[in-house]
Amino acid sequence: MNNMVNVNPQNLQQVLGETSQQKLVLLSFYSAQSPECQSQAVILDKIANEYSEHLLVARLDCDLEQALAAQLAQQIGLQALPTLVLLKDSAPVDMLAGAQTEQQIREALAAHLPAQHEILLEQAKQALLEQDLNSAFKYAKQAYELDQTHTRVKLVLADICIQIHKLDDAQALLDSVVEAERDAYFTNIQAKCEQALIATDSPEIKALQAEVEKYPNNLETKIELSDLLNAAGRKEEALEVLFSVLKKELNFADAKANFLDIIASLPDGDSLAAKYRRKLYSILY
Repeated sequence: MNNMVNVNPQNLQQVLGETSQQKLVLLSFYSAQSPECQSQAVILDKIANEYSEHLLVARLDCDLEQALAAQLAQQIGLQALPTLVLLKDSAPVDMLAGAQTEQQIREALAAHLPAQHEILLEQAKQALLEQDLNSAFKYAKQAYELDQTHTRVKLVLADICIQIHKLDDAQALLDSVVEAERDAYFTNIQAKCEQALIATDSPEIKALQAEVEKYPNNLETKIELSDLLNAAGRKEEALEVLFSVLKKELNFADAKANFLDIIASLPDGDSLAAKYRRKLYSILY
């Protein structure tokens, strides 16, 4: 983990000086002989992993670095192990003496770190720039679950939903934005959603739907219709059409391959994917 470091006389100035100018430093005074220190170390590992870009956990082994520990202890008034010191811009901003619960540590950090939903939102934006839509959706959805009132989170998630053709979800998110917060970014996302919704009901789709209704046993036409529905983002309808083909003839043309491809195109954890995997298994086994 690149945001955890063991403090020693050689790197002390860099860690407590230079690094604390760039991110929050959590200096942990601990002893490997102390069960309380060992328990707290597990908590710090977990938290460090969540804030890899914003937090450095600096561990000072008071048994191994006795002289350094004694020097720093005198400066900060250390009286117990474990002790945590938060440093920002080369200066202490908080100190937690004695064993702390995970909640207590998080509350102390919250005053100096971005909120978790803001970090997830930045990760979603970065993934979106890199066209990693699966990761972008995952991060934005997690951010939304943490704060369902945050307008920017809603708009970024709506933007991603449009790109992965979850248009009903996108429109629901847009509808939930209060009038006072409908800025230029909102207007842009709303326009994209409207254009995408128009494209979902093309004359070609309507013509094939009419043909399928007239000739329900024409499986080739159903596959053509599912292709158009999928391209328009109407994935559930595309899957339902393909499923009707698979029930009639499991190995007909590319029906099974197309069915699995649509499922694979859905974001990780999407309920639609789980639903249609179960439906496929019901006729396979």
